[in-house]
Amino acid sequence: MELTFAARVRGWVGSECQIRSTRVPAIHALDTPRRGRDITAMRRLLLLRHAKTERARPGERDRDRKLMQRGRADAPVIGAYMAHHGLIPNLALVSPAARAQETWALVAAAFAKVPRTINDERIYNANAETLIDVIGGTRRAHTLVIVGHNPGLHDLALQLIASGDVEMREQLNEKLPTSGLAVIDLPFDDWSLTHPHSGRLERFISPRLIAAATE
Repeated sequence: MELTFAARVRGWVGSECQIRSTRVPAIHALDTPRRGRDITAMRRLLLLRHAKTERARPGERDRDRKLMQRGRADAPVIGAYMAHHGLIPNLALVSPAARAQETWALVAAAFAKVPRTINDERIYNANAETLIDVIGGTRRAHTLVIVGHNPGLHDLALQLIASGDVEMREQLNEKLPTSGLAVIDLPFDDWSLTHPHSGRLERFISPRLIAAATE
């Protein structure tokens, strides 16, 4: 019987684990490799939206906005989840906006070793087409994370994804929330081949989905 997305998320959840003092549910989607995935998924793209952010104060530039308390709590949950399930990138391309920088610092703190990180001005306020160009120029990375902003990240995810769990895709179609993480597998070994409808949604997760799965 085909499991619903909600049941699938609940099924990923086991006992809680402690990772660098951040308690998150142990979610087991990667514990058992899916048949054929390792053969076809030659590149893995992680799209991570920045965490919840304060509104701009009078005179403050948009790119200088900081994370609010909820954002500072959510980002480590995603980082611990990524570390526990081996979703660790070889390369991180991060928007120069303060909220993206702070999000990545909190996420990467969960890893044993911080991945190579490049602050890329092109990601700030980028549309999907620009982001595809950014991805296409990547070299020597099997797993790449882009830490950035909507609507560009969300539009990119919708453009790239051609397959994957239907209900999971419907959840992502609705929105890519703050601290939301979309994992997209691509069936080629050269980032320059990235193009619309070339990816498979391996998973979509957010702090809210993790919390709901443990209720």
